[in-house]
Amino acid sequence: MAQIAEDLFLLLVDNAGAQPGLDRPRRDHVLAAAMLLDLAHASQIRPAVDGESAPSGRLLALAATTAPDPVTEPALRLLQTKPLKPVTAIKKIAKDSQPRLVDHLERTGQLRRNSVPSRRLRRTHTFPLTDRERVGPARAALLSALFDRTPPGPSTAAIITVLHAVDGLGALLSLNDRGWRWVHARAGEIAGGSWVDESPTALPEVNLAVTASAVRQALQG
Repeated sequence: MAQIAEDLFLLLVDNAGAQPGLDRPRRDHVLAAAMLLDLAHASQIRPAVDGESAPSGRLLALAATTAPDPVTEPALRLLQTKPLKPVTAIKKIAKDSQPRLVDHLERTGQLRRNSVPSRRLRRTHTFPLTDRERVGPARAALLSALFDRTPPGPSTAAIITVLHAVDGLGALLSLNDRGWRWVHARAGEIAGGSWVDESPTALPEVNLAVTASAVRQALQG
């Protein structure tokens, strides 16, 4: 399951309008980044290091040990073709990141896709959730990590990292200036990898943190 990317999109549409609270360019990029981090947590990709055949820092595919996921499989196939710079991989995956996620979440019964009239020539969509069984705990974990300094799990840390990189936490939170100062400081700690030291971690989590660092730099650039 592409938990990071799926939870991220469910959080983005968890609002009264049932529409993502983040503009399309940034949204496409963070969803693409989240898919890459799902692959990293599954130990299917990682950044290359000095001495390998691929240039250092490029994302390379590893030997698959688990069944392909319908959300992340295209991203994995892309990197199996050749290692790519994180920024290049994000741009390529972003082209259909949201449609792929919406199709999967709708097919698995986690949201509905409604077409609504728009003042523009094209119609827009809303994505009401079918229930809050998944997004409720995801939001609670994110808030606890940010405000209570609870050590975040891998998915929560990854979501905070990609949103912080594009200044996108405002899509989920509404705070006063004092609240934002706290959140930006705490999110910066998590995005910098502090969560790896705060929680018991294994190799998949370490690989996720290393890949998240590379992806974060690509998003900021």
